[in-house]
Amino acid sequence: MDARLNLFGNPVAGKFLKHLNSAAKPISDSTLPAATQELVKIRASQINGCGFCTDMHTKDAAQAGETSVRLNLVAAWREAQVFSDAERAALELTEQGTRIADAAGGVTDEAWANAAKHYDEDQLAALVSLIALINTYNRLNVIVQQPAGDYQPGQFG
Repeated sequence: MDARLNLFGNPVAGKFLKHLNSAAKPISDSTLPAATQELVKIRASQINGCGFCTDMHTKDAAQAGETSVRLNLVAAWREAQVFSDAERAALELTEQGTRIADAAGGVTDEAWANAAKHYDEDQLAALVSLIALINTYNRLNVIVQQPAGDYQPGQFG
């Protein structure tokens, strides 16, 4: 299967992706834990049905030392006992922030307050920015039907 559009070969898409990748730098440089960042990217990608991003971020997380048990349970995080309270708060915020169209009120005050118990203001800013960014990547890849499965960790630098 080929993508509908070569995002990596098209000059307009290439410029756009370069800017998106630049937008990710303050997030990756933040004090939001790297493991939490990967869990957020995986969960949003699962919800959005983005196989390309799910493939990428599960492989990157495994390469960084994440366990297969935790990776296999991201979609069922509510029932799993392998995530910290802080990670659960981030995953809840991710789900609500990703499913804005499905939820009449968007992100609840309860979900926000729970996240704010575990993360400082800079970490919350990174978390919100990350949720918005991964949703953008997901939408790009889903729209063009970017194939999944052959990503190699570190492939994009």
